[in-house]
Amino acid sequence: MIRIAAVGDIHMGPESQGTLRPAFETLPDCADVLLLAGDLTRHGTPEEARVVAREIKDLRVPVVAVLGNHDHHDGCPDEVTAILRDAGADVLEGEATVVTRGGARIGVAGTKGFGGGFVGRCAGEFGEPVMKEFVRYSRHRADSLRTALKDLGGRRCDVRIALTHFSPVPDTLAGEPLEIYPFLGSYLLAEAIDTAGADLAVHGHAHSGTEHGMTSGGVKVRNVAQPVIARAFHVYRLTGPDRGAPSGGTAGLHDLGPAPHHRMIE
Repeated sequence: MIRIAAVGDIHMGPESQGTLRPAFETLPDCADVLLLAGDLTRHGTPEEARVVAREIKDLRVPVVAVLGNHDHHDGCPDEVTAILRDAGADVLEGEATVVTRGGARIGVAGTKGFGGGFVGRCAGEFGEPVMKEFVRYSRHRADSLRTALKDLGGRRCDVRIALTHFSPVPDTLAGEPLEIYPFLGSYLLAEAIDTAGADLAVHGHAHSGTEHGMTSGGVKVRNVAQPVIARAFHVYRLTGPDRGAPSGGTAGLHDLGPAPHHRMIE
């Protein structure tokens, strides 16, 4: 059994220092890794990043993160990334990492992702340069996720997880206005996940969305934006039929019910 704790959209600022730390300190009792699905800060300032860094520093579980759109707002995502890495987080953008816990190899491929919409209602790489740039950027993010997942396929992981900020499917956006779906995710991310293979996809960004979804290829998707899961993190349990063999999207997923120490701290 591999236990994945995940949360996104914690939007931390100076006045929220210490609100998540008590819950995060319980992670060794219930999880093997903590995934942070972007929008960790409010405006992407170094000051806010240092608040997040203090929440996750010296945790006794590995922390893997991607940035979100809020973490880019101040124009210094590289500095935000450096601060989080100094605190021990593995911050991914088109990259993959493997975490070993209790003999299990947990592969995580991550990218912020981007918008563009979903099949039948999506933007195309056509017309004005700014529109082509928008769609090309989204495609590049998805291509980097595909490459990272494929890289994990050759590293004998027990499970492979796709970690993004933007959503790969419209299912987990249910509850958001339809008009803004193109700005909340892209089908290109789901194509990358289905092509390369994964056991679970985790994202944030859609505060009024829904937790559960699935790609057309059968990969389960979970929206872990904190306003959706309403707790400091949620834990998912992954089990596979052939422990130690390369994961190809066949691991079983079990949502663990909420426990008191998982609930969001107000």
